[in-house]
Amino acid sequence: MRQATADDLEFLEAIENEADALIATVFSIVDWRPAPSYATPSLQSGFILVASENPGSAPIEFAHVLEVPSISHLEQLWVMPSAAHRGHGRALVEAVKSESRLRGCKRVTLRTFTDVPWNAPFHLICGFIERDPDSDFLRDLSAAEQQRGLGYGRRIQMNFDLTDELPR
Repeated sequence: MRQATADDLEFLEAIENEADALIATVFSIVDWRPAPSYATPSLQSGFILVASENPGSAPIEFAHVLEVPSISHLEQLWVMPSAAHRGHGRALVEAVKSESRLRGCKRVTLRTFTDVPWNAPFHLICGFIERDPDSDFLRDLSAAEQQRGLGYGRRIQMNFDLTDELPR
C-alpha cells in the first residue's frame, strides 16, 4: 500500500468502472453512470491509497478517503474484480485505518449498500458498525448520493472507532 501518485490517477477510473459493473449487475441497472475522472486532483482534503500486485505495476485497488475534522470518510474502496477474494480489500481497509490514525482521526466512516455482499457485510467483518449520521457532513452524504443516482438499494452509514483499537 502506498499513497497514490499522479501516474496512478489514470488507472483509478478504470478500476472503479470495472467494479461498478458488478454493482450494476446486482441491481439490474443498464445505465449506471461512469466513474468520475481522477485525473484532476480533488479539491477536498484527504488521501488516496493504491496497491498493485507487483512493485512498479499498475494499481489493482484504491481507497479514496476524505478528511473532515477528526474523521476519515472512506468515499471509495475498489478492487479490480479479477483480483477479488485474495485479501486485497481487507488489507486496504486496514491501511486506511492506519493512515487515518497517523493523521489524528478518531474514526473512519463510510456509506454503503446493505444488500451487496462485498459492501456492508464485508465492512462488518472489518469491524465497522452501523450508526446514524451524527454530523452535517455525514447527514449531507445521503442527499449527495441521491443526486449521484445511488438510490438503487438500501444504503447505510458505518463507523469504525479508531480509539477503541490499539494500532497494529
